[in-house]
Amino acid sequence: MTEVPDGTEPRIVADTRDLAARVGEPGEIGAVWNIPSGERDLDANVIALPPGEGIASHRGPAIDVLIHVVAGAGTLTTATTDIALSPGHVVWLPRGSRRAFTAGPGGLRYLTVHQHRTPRPLLGA
Repeated sequence: MTEVPDGTEPRIVADTRDLAARVGEPGEIGAVWNIPSGERDLDANVIALPPGEGIASHRGPAIDVLIHVVAGAGTLTTATTDIALSPGHVVWLPRGSRRAFTAGPGGLRYLTVHQHRTPRPLLGA
């Protein structure tokens, strides 16, 4: 068998059924899963928002982002409208677009996928 360098073979990295099972759990907020680190061109995270919590309106990064709602429900507020989110929805967030998220009464979990960005150094570092 040929030896393959670590990280160069396709593999399962997560099961969204497991990630969805904890929707609405107290104390789980923000990125609760991310793609394993290493050299890659792609980033992916699962974002958890507890019931009624949200992410304030902001302009997104200079990259397109795709989200897939894996559990719960909520609202995506854009510059012009509100979009109801529920499991199975796949939403494209164009680069630089205005967006805010609010979880429904059962919480919200969604997977984000976007081009990998090199972290910027902290100011003064």
